[in-house]
Amino acid sequence: MSLIEKYAVKESGYHPFLIREGWQVAQLNADENQKIENITKLDVHYQTDEVFLLLKGKAVLITAAIENGKPTFEMELMQSEVSYNIPKKVWHNIAMYEGSEVIIVEKSDTHLGDYEFHHLSEHEQKEMREKVNQLIENNK
Repeated sequence: MSLIEKYAVKESGYHPFLIREGWQVAQLNADENQKIENITKLDVHYQTDEVFLLLKGKAVLITAAIENGKPTFEMELMQSEVSYNIPKKVWHNIAMYEGSEVIIVEKSDTHLGDYEFHHLSEHEQKEMREKVNQLIENNK
């Protein structure tokens, strides 16, 4: 019996794989929902910060302050070897490119109910996509 636990998640999508009292680790692997052209909403957590670590590939963290129902976006092209924290009460999503993998650390069971969605209008989706694409182009 080994004293070291190992986890390797290869399926696309979101997979909480290590849930302990008070915290959890999940892996998000690129899928259709995380392609920039398919992102139509932001989400927020009220009870937890959320930490993102890029394992491989290319991903853009998308955050927004929402005032009077309108988001003001801020983007960050993720780099490996950097931990990114999205504080609780900050609207966010993540655009991922094929083959990308991200580790997420947050309060346990966040995925079961500590979230709310802000659905983006067509205009807001277009603005978000343009900003993500510009960020990618500027970092080639």
